[in-house]
Amino acid sequence: MPSLDGAVVLVTGANGGIGTHFVHDALARGAAKVYATARSPRAWDDERIVPLTLDVTDRASIDAAVAAAADVTVLVNNAGATPPSASLLDVTEADIRANMETNFFGPVFLARAFAPILAAKQGSILIDVHSVASWYAFGGAYSASKAALWSATNSLRIEFAPMGVHVTGVHMGYVDTDMAAHADGPKMLPTQLVTTVYDAVEAGEYEVLADELTQGVKAALSGPVEALYPDLRGTNA
Repeated sequence: MPSLDGAVVLVTGANGGIGTHFVHDALARGAAKVYATARSPRAWDDERIVPLTLDVTDRASIDAAVAAAADVTVLVNNAGATPPSASLLDVTEADIRANMETNFFGPVFLARAFAPILAAKQGSILIDVHSVASWYAFGGAYSASKAALWSATNSLRIEFAPMGVHVTGVHMGYVDTDMAAHADGPKMLPTQLVTTVYDAVEAGEYEVLADELTQGVKAALSGPVEALYPDLRGTNA
């Protein structure tokens, strides 16, 4: 089974609420080192944590991270962003492209760049953080970018499997972080999400459905579109 014990982990978006827990929980599970990456990395009070500058939308920054972290065995694609509007019709073209750069192209290109490093070490792991928005289109460009990443993760899983790299995709509803501060309703705590993710990875699972909302939405994908989006019925009257 995949394991965090003795692993060298790289976490993108490490400054955020979820990223911080990915860093600390990896160490609690026995990781030897964690590269905590961000566009502007912060200081960490632990010599096992290595701050590393990384902009996932910049190819030169990705290449520099690969060169600096050539011992990585676990890559956690956690960094993400939301556009200024949930409407695909109202948001600017630049905002749509920027959101795809961060949420889709960034993690895909990072996985490609680290592929030789991960493949060289038996038992390596790739974790891609998606969202319930991968399957439920309430977020406009955000939902589209997460749906694209979900599809890419499935492709990467197939390609990485013969190399001995385990790939886990993560789906969840709102988590209690700054990114979800605008949202009402129940929210997972970041520590709950990260514990669920790492438990699933070490159990050899390929996909994490972290809450009841996500489980229900995925189950509804096999039904008609109007069952998942009941408001459509009123627009066709």
